[in-house]
Amino acid sequence: MWESQWTQDSPEIAVICIIDDDPWARSGLEELVLALGFPTRTFESAEQFAESDVISQTKCVITDVQMPGLSGLDLQKRLRTEGHKTPVILVTAYPSEAYRARALSEGAVALLTKPFDPTLMVDCIRRAMAA
Repeated sequence: MWESQWTQDSPEIAVICIIDDDPWARSGLEELVLALGFPTRTFESAEQFAESDVISQTKCVITDVQMPGLSGLDLQKRLRTEGHKTPVILVTAYPSEAYRARALSEGAVALLTKPFDPTLMVDCIRRAMAA
């Protein structure tokens, strides 16, 4: 049903990075992405991700909007400013039209409201991985 195009023999490792300060949300998203067959890296903050060595291998970022320090929206902007075209999927428990407008105008694949339907996230991941 949820089949990945990534294989162990792929010359390019396509990592999906999950960033959320909530360990339960991070773990749940990781399980979903792993079930799709993609390798993941998880981070509890946007700063931790930004300082990592995995950015160049990242095929998609799934990040919470509201976190201490650098927000998901600010991370998306920083990635674009630094020249990364990595697709970003944003999630939030506190949706607002201002967040949605900013996220989409800056190129986000989607802004999903927690809790979200897992099939909706799968669709977003598929679109991101096809980009």
